[in-house]
Amino acid sequence: MSIFEYNGSALVAMVGKNCFVIASDRRLGVQLQTIATDFQRISKIHDRLFLGLSGLATDAQTLYQRLVFRHKLYQLREERDMKPETFANLVSAILYEKRFGPYFCQPVIAGLGDEDKPFICTMDSIGAKELAKDFVVAGTASESLYGACESMFKENMEPEELFETVSQALLASVDGDCLSGWGGHVYVVTPTEVKERILKGRMD
Repeated sequence: MSIFEYNGSALVAMVGKNCFVIASDRRLGVQLQTIATDFQRISKIHDRLFLGLSGLATDAQTLYQRLVFRHKLYQLREERDMKPETFANLVSAILYEKRFGPYFCQPVIAGLGDEDKPFICTMDSIGAKELAKDFVVAGTASESLYGACESMFKENMEPEELFETVSQALLASVDGDCLSGWGGHVYVVTPTEVKERILKGRMD
């Protein structure tokens, strides 16, 4: 088993019309043993920017703390929030800095940029970015998430339809992966509000 699969995870971000949804599963495991069913993989950096971290949970927590620290320093110096593109560059630089002993994480970054244009991207453990205009996935359930998102995605979805699409894709995908599951944690982000929703899994 790969170290990236040790705790299990499923992450997805998808764009809509001036909005985006980022969602994850809620399982924390040690290989096939479930430790917790309310684990949080997605963190708010600010109201228009969210970060999801799949991979090894301890590295994810360490990396998150470093990123929050660097973002707060940026806010103090610049007196504004970081744009999603800038934050993606920061994450990439921090990961590449540690390329010879990397954080075993695969980040998913989602935010609203200038003119409320959604931005999503993911990267590998040494910071090689993958930008997308529709959706990005990460974690042990990524293969089934690719298939589900590919078949369900439509352009310019409104927030409610986007929430429904991502939720169905996530719940369908984790059913095919024994290392992730136990429902989902979904954030629907628009220029005016952030809605947080908990999905019940089939085992709940």
